Amino acid sequence: MKLVRIGKLNKEKPAVLINDKYFDVSDFIPDYDEAFFENDGIRNLENIVSNNNNLKEILNPERIGSCVARPSKIICVGLNYIDHAKETGAEIPKEPILFFKSTTALNGPFDDVIIPKGSSKTDWEVELAIVIGKKAQYVTEKDAYDYVAGYCLHNDYSEREFQLERGGNWSKGKGCDTFAPLGPFLATKDEVKDVHDLNMWLDVNGKRFQVSNTNQLIFNVPQVVSYISQFMTLLPGDVISTGTPHGVGLGLKPPVFLQPGDCVTLGMDSLGEQKQNLVAYS
Repeated sequence: MKLVRIGKLNKEKPAVLINDKYFDVSDFIPDYDEAFFENDGIRNLENIVSNNNNLKEILNPERIGSCVARPSKIICVGLNYIDHAKETGAEIPKEPILFFKSTTALNGPFDDVIIPKGSSKTDWEVELAIVIGKKAQYVTEKDAYDYVAGYCLHNDYSEREFQLERGGNWSKGKGCDTFAPLGPFLATKDEVKDVHDLNMWLDVNGKRFQVSNTNQLIFNVPQVVSYISQFMTLLPGDVISTGTPHGVGLGLKPPVFLQPGDCVTLGMDSLGEQKQNLVAYS
C-alpha cells in the first residue's frame, strides 16, 4: 500500500493511493502516527481497503502533507555513501554516524522550504528514509526488517555553516523549520521489490546534481535499524534517514548553495517524486 496524508498543514487526513487515485480513510484511521503503527495499523488498513469498495475518492487534493504524522524522532545517518564522504573530505566511517533532525523540520513533499534567517549555505540531500513499524530495542540485523513499516523519500536539507562552522554537533544545521520533507507517500515493504536497488536523483533548477542507487549504501537498512536500536528505543512511526550520495552543493568546486527562487526536484524508484521552491525567511 501507499499511505498518504492530505490537507492543510496540521489538519491532514489519512488516505491511500491506489492506481494514481487518492482515497480517504479518515473514517477508519485517525492518522498515520505512533498509535497507528503500534496497533498493527498497516494490517488493519489493508483489511479496511480490501473490504470497502466505496471509499471516498479525493479529487484534486489541495495539499500532500508529510506521509507520517510528527514522529517521536527523526534520526539520520551521516556520510553513508563512500562517494559523498570523499567529496566532503571526510573519512569513511567505521560505524554509522548519527544525528537528529528536529520534528518541527517535518514538511510536505511539495511545500516551500524556508531558507533560515542568516543562512548563506543551505544545501540539498536526496535520501531513502525508513519508517519504523513497532517498538525496537536491541534488534538483531536478521530481525530488523520485522520492525520496518515501510519507506519514503526524504530531502535532508542542511545549512552547512550552522552544521560545520558554528561548533557543537550537526543538528544545528539539520533541524531548521521545513528541512525534512517526507513523501509523497509511505510505501509499505511489499511495494518495494529491493530496497537496496533503488535509483535516486536530484535536480536544482532543472540541472541534475545527484544520481545514485541505494546499492551504494555503506551501512544498509538492517544494519542501521539494528545499530540505532542498540543506543535508543525506536518507537512506531520513527523515521530513519539513511544518508545521501555525492553531488551535494557543499562538495562542488566551487560550492553551490540554494537561493530564494530556486526549485529543487528529486525522486527515487518506488517512492515517487518531490518538488520544493526555496523562499527566504520573513
